[in-house]
Amino acid sequence: MSVLTAKRLTTVALAGLAVFAVAVPAAPATAAAGTVPAGPAAVSSGNGGPRFQNGAPGSDDAYFPYAGNGGYDVQNYDLALRYEPPADPGVLTGRLSGVATITLRATQDLQSLNFDLRGLDVTGVRVDGKAAAHGPSHNKGNAEWSQTQDDANRIWELTVGLRPKLKEGRTTTIVVTYGGATGRPLDTTEALYGWVTTADGAMVVNEPEGASTWYPVNDDPQDKATYTFRITVPEGKTAVANGLPAGKPATRAGWTTWTWQASDPMASYLSTASIGDYALSRDRGPRGLPILNAVDDGVTGDELTETTAALALQPQMITFLESQFGRYPFESFGAIVDDDTIEYALETQTRPVYSEVADEYTVVHELGHQWFGNSVSPADWQDIWLNEGWATYIEWLWAEHQGTATINDQFTDTVAVLDENDGWALNIADPGRDSLFEAPVYLRGAAAIHALRAQIGDDAFFAGARLWLTRYNDSAATTEDFEAVMEEASGQQLGRFFDDWLRDGDRPEMPAV
Repeated sequence: MSVLTAKRLTTVALAGLAVFAVAVPAAPATAAAGTVPAGPAAVSSGNGGPRFQNGAPGSDDAYFPYAGNGGYDVQNYDLALRYEPPADPGVLTGRLSGVATITLRATQDLQSLNFDLRGLDVTGVRVDGKAAAHGPSHNKGNAEWSQTQDDANRIWELTVGLRPKLKEGRTTTIVVTYGGATGRPLDTTEALYGWVTTADGAMVVNEPEGASTWYPVNDDPQDKATYTFRITVPEGKTAVANGLPAGKPATRAGWTTWTWQASDPMASYLSTASIGDYALSRDRGPRGLPILNAVDDGVTGDELTETTAALALQPQMITFLESQFGRYPFESFGAIVDDDTIEYALETQTRPVYSEVADEYTVVHELGHQWFGNSVSPADWQDIWLNEGWATYIEWLWAEHQGTATINDQFTDTVAVLDENDGWALNIADPGRDSLFEAPVYLRGAAAIHALRAQIGDDAFFAGARLWLTRYNDSAATTEDFEAVMEEASGQQLGRFFDDWLRDGDRPEMPAV
């Protein structure tokens, strides 16, 4: 994610984060007053067989305890969506209906499991082709489902009983039919996210746990899956998702269906299905890598000029970052540039979303996330600095490559900004739920990465970065995992270093640069 991109230090390529206030880390939201309907009581299969449990209605993330679910691993989401944009541009309410076909594998013996689904009503559930009843139906021996919508405690759950029960290692396919009105959902900091209705369509940006605003999901960055999107919109609208188009759009009776296939495993917060008045264009990256850009026809004038120039640099940016960190990790790249705004850009996998304009340093920031954040994702949201610190450091690398500013000058200027704004006070390895995207996470994170480079030397630094990306490719990892990789690459004990640069509340000792 890149925020406040309109403001930029003139001597340093930072994602517009020169002036900030350090927020006090907020305590995680509690759900003491909320309840999630429990599945049936755990039972034995008899004859000493395994006990079947209800999958947990949460992932145990410290910041978002009810986002994600336990007991299974999603293999694939096939999302058939039909969307009606607002009839009146002054009333930002649309209508979404969907059929989600979810293929998953049990990681424990299950008799029920949960999906996250917020603000949309389920109308039917099928488990391996058999219809599930709404409400308990144990006497009939078939599955049942129920739904909880508790906005106050941020608990949005769909609970599905499993009949027959599902043994660990077995797969099942669950089909959920659902729909309802769309609006402009807010995260815990009152920022727009999820399925954000716009006058001409929707901007879809899920970080951190907004995917549940448009499909039933295991909204945990550790559970990556492949996706198929079949998005039906009024004729004349364009729907853009992750991955690559699967065939040409098909129009019938005034509606057009756009199909996209995302074959690389993807965390749910990185999925998108944005809709608008987009013009599509194509480019090629290294080895013929497809680059697909969607720019809204409302992006005009200086914003269009800047956007066009920045997007034209994407092939060069990919080539440069491959020289630093190894091969680009996915099947395609590109951009979605909307004329509406959510006040930030987001690194949606293979196709980042930009608000109003895509400038050069925001584009390279979001491209950097494809390695750091998308290929290797944070195991827990407190590890977000691994995304934002690296993406900001990649801006610095690009600026030096372009001859704009040296890495050392950018480091020095960033330290000065942190000094002037008490930027060392925030523990960026555990910033608090509502401080995930505070400026120190970006700036202190980038400074820590450069200090690490100075500490262990270029050879160990870049070897460690590549080892990190290889070892945890298509997976998720923690700050502690990163520390271990860098210790392995360098042969040094780095515990004190990481405490100084990430966790302690005072200015660390500066390296010689």
